[in-house]
Amino acid sequence: MLSRSQSRPASGVKIHYSFTKVMTGSDLSRRRLPLMAATSANPGPVVWLTACSHGDEVSGIVVIQELFKSIRRRLLLGTVLSFPLMNPLGFETGSRTISMSGEDLNRSFPGNPNGSLGERIAHSIFDTIIATGPTLVLDLHADWIDSIPYILLDHDPGILHQEAYRKAIAAGKEAGMCLIVDAEELKRSLSFNLLLEDIPALTLELGKPYVVSEANVTCGLEAIWNILANLGMIAARDRLFRYPLPFEYSRGRLLKYSDKPYGSRTGIIRFLAKPGNVVKKGQPLAKIVNAFGRHQETLTALQDAIVLGHSDSSAAFPGMPVMAFGIPDSSAGETEDNWQRLA
Repeated sequence: MLSRSQSRPASGVKIHYSFTKVMTGSDLSRRRLPLMAATSANPGPVVWLTACSHGDEVSGIVVIQELFKSIRRRLLLGTVLSFPLMNPLGFETGSRTISMSGEDLNRSFPGNPNGSLGERIAHSIFDTIIATGPTLVLDLHADWIDSIPYILLDHDPGILHQEAYRKAIAAGKEAGMCLIVDAEELKRSLSFNLLLEDIPALTLELGKPYVVSEANVTCGLEAIWNILANLGMIAARDRLFRYPLPFEYSRGRLLKYSDKPYGSRTGIIRFLAKPGNVVKKGQPLAKIVNAFGRHQETLTALQDAIVLGHSDSSAAFPGMPVMAFGIPDSSAGETEDNWQRLA
């Protein structure tokens, strides 16, 4: 790890920038991951922020940059650490994956020091995080281009990791956004493998890949501020951040993720509902027309839900997701009740 800059602002907060080496290029150049640290003079929680494991999801990098600017004189206790750019190889080519190997870094954890390139990078990141004994890890991502920001919670990691999962849920509720339980079991994601190590972890889905979305940067910054303030690491805002949501979806209730119904026809999608809209069971969501504009199919809501986002393309194909939803599912409610009883 190579130190590049180090400063101590008037508040006693120590800011430290360094690098973690991940590989050597054919021209003998070193490829490294930037590592940021802000440490208060007072001991306290250790929180990690990670971003850009998918190289085309760039807003999270700027969220972290802005947060470090804000806390350099405001961190009251504890330490904030960050890998703001975990996939520089994908970032430089505008690719979701690692450009050299085509691997999805967020499907490569916990990694392997002797494995593929993606597994080696994941191993370096994962071991660095684990070694600090973190209180919480927040992984920043970007959903579809047209989507609302939300918190994504992994599926239940099992009875042996209940305490970490409970703490992750509690932190997610502080963020001020929809809290969505993932329906897919992503067993090789960063956040899920941290839960298996009994480290609370959450994903922030901020929307709009490829470019920096200033609106989503603000949402991400304020959501993280809420969480850090709840941990006592910084002073709370006079007014807590709350993303504007319909009342029935704005009280911290756990919602289940769904990307159904899928279309069954080929054609052009005309969206009838927008991200942030509440839809009722049976309500039209989108219609598919052919090249002549003739109606092929209308997709309707399978149950009451809030629309999280819709696909980046209006080209429809059979079996393709068209929208994503947060559903007030009974099983998600049971999960929430279980963690409340444990609290």
